[in-house]
Amino acid sequence: MDVLSFVIVGHVDHGKSTLIGRLLYDTDSLAPDKIEEIKKASAEAGRDTEFAFLLDHLEEERKQGITIDTTQVFFKTDNRRYVIIDAPGHVEFVKNMITGASQAEAAVLIIDVVEGVKEQTKRHSYMLSMLGLEQVVVVLNKMDLVDFSQERFDAVRKDAGAWLKSINIEPIFYIPISAIRGDNIATKSDSLGWYTGPTFLESMDTLQNRQPPEDKSLLFPIQDVYKIEDKRINAGRVESGVIEKGLEIKVLPTGETTKVNSIERFLEDSDRAVASECIGMTTSDSVFLERGNVMCLPSDEPTVTDRIAANIFWMTKQELVKDQKLSIRCATQETSCKVESINKRINSSTLEVIEENAEVLKNLEVAEVIIKTKKALVIKDFNDVQELGRFVLVRDGNICAGGIISAAN
Repeated sequence: MDVLSFVIVGHVDHGKSTLIGRLLYDTDSLAPDKIEEIKKASAEAGRDTEFAFLLDHLEEERKQGITIDTTQVFFKTDNRRYVIIDAPGHVEFVKNMITGASQAEAAVLIIDVVEGVKEQTKRHSYMLSMLGLEQVVVVLNKMDLVDFSQERFDAVRKDAGAWLKSINIEPIFYIPISAIRGDNIATKSDSLGWYTGPTFLESMDTLQNRQPPEDKSLLFPIQDVYKIEDKRINAGRVESGVIEKGLEIKVLPTGETTKVNSIERFLEDSDRAVASECIGMTTSDSVFLERGNVMCLPSDEPTVTDRIAANIFWMTKQELVKDQKLSIRCATQETSCKVESINKRINSSTLEVIEENAEVLKNLEVAEVIIKTKKALVIKDFNDVQELGRFVLVRDGNICAGGIISAAN
C-alpha cells in the first residue's frame, strides 16, 4: 500500500484541527481510550464531540517550546496510507518544505465558508504556489453554519478560484464539508444533495504519488566522504537518474571526468542505484571529491553559475539589507553570498508589489531577487529536481529565508 504525504493550510480558526481530528475518527485511526478522552473533554467544555481536542496536546507541547517544527499525523483508507504534515504555522511549514524536512506531495486549502477568503488564506496559498505544489484540493468548511447553502458555496468558490488563478494554482476539487459534523468527509452528506462531486476522502484517493525521477538525467550530490581501509567512499543521495558501475560521470563544479568503480551499500552487493536511494560510490581514478560536489552525465549537465534569479520568502524579524553577507545552502552545497538586488518587494498576503528596486526586505515579505554567490553553484529548475532548485539563506547560523530558483542570471 503506497503512502501520500500532504499538508493542510488555511486561515486560523477555519477548522484545520477539527478536520484532522475528524479524519482520524472517521478512518478508525484512534484508540478507543483516546475517543473517550475526547468525548469527556468535550462534555466538560459543554460542547458536542470536539475533534480539535485531539491536537490539543500538540498545542501544549508547542506552548512549552517542544516539537516546534513539524508533527506528522497518520491515517489510512482502503486504498492507501496518508501522512498529514502538520506545522504550527505557515512560516514553519515553508521552512520545512524548502529545507526538505517535509516532502508534501499535495495540499489541502481549508476555507471557512462563513468568513470566506482571508489574509492567511492568501498567504498560505501563495506559499503553495511558490513551493510548486500542483495537487491542491480546496475544502469549504462549516457548511452547517450557512444551512448547506449552494449559493454561499458558489460565491466563496468563485472568490477563491479568482485568487488561486492569479497565482497559477488550479485546484483539482472544491468540496463543501462540515468537519465538526462529518458531512462529506468519509461519507456523502444528506444535507448536500445538490453536490455531486467526491467526498473528501474520495478526492484524496485520486491524488498521485510523486514518482522517483529515475528517467531523468543523473544528479548525485556528495554529502560526505569516508576513508575506509584503502577506499574513499563518496556518500550521498541520488536525486535523479541512475548511477551504476562503469558509468562515465562528470564532477561539478570542477569539470573533471571519471568512471564509477563501485556502488557501496551496507552489507549488500550492488552495481546500480536509482533516484531517492542513499548510497556510497567509489571512482576508478583518484579524483578528489568533497561535500558539495555534484555528479552528472558529461552529456547532460545541470547549470553551474555564481549568479541566480530567485523568489525568496523572508522569515525573520531582522530585515534583509541588500549586499549584506549571508550563506546559501542548496542540496549539499554551501557558500557565502549576498543579495545583489531586490527587484520586487511583495506583500505575501495580497501579492501587491510594495516597492521595485528595494534596499530592504521585511519579515514575511516575498521578493524577486538576484543572488551573487562566492563559489559557483550547481542548480536545476525546481520543478525538475527539487533538491537543486530550492535553497535556504542563513545568517549567524539561523535560517532566515527560503527560496526557489527561477533562473541562472
